[in-house]
Amino acid sequence: MTSKHAFRAVIGIALVLSAWPALGQSLSGPAPRSVPPSLAKPAPPPPAPGAALQAGSGPSDGVAAIVNDQMISEYELRQRILLFVATSGLQPTAEMLTRLRGQVLGQLEQEQLEIQEARHKAITVSPADVDKSLDRISSENHMAKEQLADLLKKGGVDMATLRGQIAVQIAWQKAVQDEFQERINITPDQIDAELARLQEGASKPHFLVSEIFLAVDNPDVDAKVQKDAQDIETQLQSGAGFGTVARQFSQSPTAASGGDLGWVYQGQLPAEIDAAVQHMQVGSVSPPIRSSGGYYILGLRERQEGAGTRIPDPATQKPVGPLTIARVLLPLGPTPPKELKQKAVAIAVQIRDHLNGCETLPKIAQQIHGMVVQDLSKMGIKITDLSPEIQDAIGKAGPGQATPPFMSQAGVEMMVRCDKRTATITAYTIPTREQIEEQLFEQQITLLARRYLRDLQRNANVETR
Repeated sequence: MTSKHAFRAVIGIALVLSAWPALGQSLSGPAPRSVPPSLAKPAPPPPAPGAALQAGSGPSDGVAAIVNDQMISEYELRQRILLFVATSGLQPTAEMLTRLRGQVLGQLEQEQLEIQEARHKAITVSPADVDKSLDRISSENHMAKEQLADLLKKGGVDMATLRGQIAVQIAWQKAVQDEFQERINITPDQIDAELARLQEGASKPHFLVSEIFLAVDNPDVDAKVQKDAQDIETQLQSGAGFGTVARQFSQSPTAASGGDLGWVYQGQLPAEIDAAVQHMQVGSVSPPIRSSGGYYILGLRERQEGAGTRIPDPATQKPVGPLTIARVLLPLGPTPPKELKQKAVAIAVQIRDHLNGCETLPKIAQQIHGMVVQDLSKMGIKITDLSPEIQDAIGKAGPGQATPPFMSQAGVEMMVRCDKRTATITAYTIPTREQIEEQLFEQQITLLARRYLRDLQRNANVETR
């Protein structure tokens, strides 16, 4: 086995719409006179998730668990719960917080075993290693590290909590690589067998699927598990991050990778799940599906048609019906300070990056203080009435996309195309032998890592308080 293979541990968090109110509430400049007062409503006060945690308030107010003589404090547990709430987009109920406490404590106990094993192997993680992961998290979520720190602070989370979680994940990744990387040997015969399997289903549609699985251990709890699954689906439909929720609540082995089931082709999954996937739109989440063992919630991330399918040119596809435009305005007043303008532009960029048409604009407007959304067609404004520069920017935007933010006398603005963005259609391509080798290596080392952890758990002395 050569060193070109690497175990790709999932490190990072997915920030969702819940991050925006904390940024948007500082946009306190008055709305310009041209904006109807009813549209410039104040933002509701931010939630205080810490108030719902039924625990003490001090940093050393109890022990939550002991793992091989190493303590996990109630403070650490509360911090990790708050971190999950702040970054997941969930609006937790008291019942969900109770369940979340057990889930997070189990995760902390697991991480304590991982870090103990890494120390046993004399593995270290430098601050630079953690900084690199933080830079990637910030970049993927289109925000500066200072904004991330501000988001966590407003949620009652110390940045050290996130840094600690990342450090454990890096240390465990290194421990697994040290233990197994040289033991795995992907043979040509294994690659040939996988290639034959992929060729068998090449002509069928392929789906990139994520899953959340809740087990039904006996018929008596079926209704309760179904209700739990419905609550999770509601949270996902409201904007909670699928991967973050899957890591915390799913009872499938795929939970460790955010529920990633990978690419599957038509007919490969159980009949009821296969039927649901075939009728899903890319980017959508399914209602709970009862299948063998429990309930599944699915997320369809991508779809590919069978190999050889003729794909239409996206450039030839035109909007269905007349093209309508929505105006998005973050009012700043006549003479806003430079810092306020920069913050407004940063928020506008976040909105633009997460936008998919005009349907979500009202929801976003509820979360951003002072944000205004106007349908230009209802105001009697035609696209040709706009400046040539804005018309050009709209022409360069795709369906459901916004123009880059620009400054006007009213504040920071964007124009959004309201025609629906159609999913990009691609045909399945059989991976190369090198890609198959990488995939097989990843599958094997992931399986070995799970067995490794189970062995540590089996031999551990864990006392949960």
